[in-house]
Amino acid sequence: MGMRVAPSKTLAQRVRQKLRRHSILSLLLGVALRFRFSRAGLIVREPGLPFIKVRNDGGRIEVENCTFYPGVRLDCWRGARITIGNGTYLNRNAEIVAQREVTIGRDCKIAWDVVIMDTDLHGVGNAPAVAAPVRIGDRVWIGCRAIVLKGVTIGSGAVIGAGAIVTSDVPPDAVVVGPAARVIRRYQE
Repeated sequence: MGMRVAPSKTLAQRVRQKLRRHSILSLLLGVALRFRFSRAGLIVREPGLPFIKVRNDGGRIEVENCTFYPGVRLDCWRGARITIGNGTYLNRNAEIVAQREVTIGRDCKIAWDVVIMDTDLHGVGNAPAVAAPVRIGDRVWIGCRAIVLKGVTIGSGAVIGAGAIVTSDVPPDAVVVGPAARVIRRYQE
């Protein structure tokens, strides 16, 4: 007996589902925001100030069905790429900076004031800025005011505690806390 695959939802079904959870204004603001991206699904943009800032200096910003809250900032440099997966939301004042590549998976929860950046933004002395891709898996929860720095891979199902400064890879299903972002436990052990 073969596996049965559920049919994908039509655009009308996705819009009805979003209308149950969000206002028409949020969906209309999302339609306006959608045009700022290279490729986008159904975007929800919650109303409020400050406005969402999208600065694209010649890169690609690809966003699936996502929710953005006021103050979110996306900064994509020439030749860089920002990818955000289906069902992910970026809460107030979250900031993503990509000199090379930042990839965020599906169903991630990015809290207030989180900063995710793949670059130092400047070099030391005469050296150029150093950049290394940031990869965040599916179902990752990043707590308020956490900072994710260049070259980091966060495994699927991980939880990053509020205020953590993540400078090294985080295994799947791990919980990391504190300024040193140390692992305090792993799920499924």
